Amino acid sequence: MSHMLISTLVVLALATPVQAAKFQFCWIGGAGYTMRGTIRFPDALLNTGLITERDVTYFAIYGFHDGIPIGSWSLADRLPATTWTLSFDTDTLAFPMGGIRSENSYQAWNANGRANDCGAGGFGFNGGDYAQDVCIDNTYINMSSIDPNTPLQAHPEGLDIPCEATMSLSWGRGGSDTVSAVPPGGVSRM
Repeated sequence: MSHMLISTLVVLALATPVQAAKFQFCWIGGAGYTMRGTIRFPDALLNTGLITERDVTYFAIYGFHDGIPIGSWSLADRLPATTWTLSFDTDTLAFPMGGIRSENSYQAWNANGRANDCGAGGFGFNGGDYAQDVCIDNTYINMSSIDPNTPLQAHPEGLDIPCEATMSLSWGRGGSDTVSAVPPGGVSRM
């Protein structure tokens, strides 16, 4: 009898779906380039520190230029040769940035360190040690580049987070000066 009870409990445990922690983020690059995204992972990993691409159950990014869609990528699009490196801090709800692999602050989401391998017609993001930037159609988009240490915070899904486009006036490794490319009172939203 106890064997049957244990078997039943195991089946029920396996049949119960794992709850997912669901977060959204907005990256604001240079020259009007922005990106929205979603990351999901098992709830049990919340407040456990760093997780990597191996722990993520869902991930998608959507690129925009001046508010117009320019491409997207998700784990469903991943191929064996796809560049896919991710670190996410489940305590601070942020992607570590700075581009140092040994510090888990390098991000490569369908775009390598040169941001030139996102596929024909593809879209990708790279957070390297030179800059954070996007790739479109296997091409590095220099104008999208911003300081590599710019924070990238995540927020619970369902919150309305602004994702204003910015236009870089000057940029260098020391920081950036920007002005809003969104009309006064306007906020671009996905």
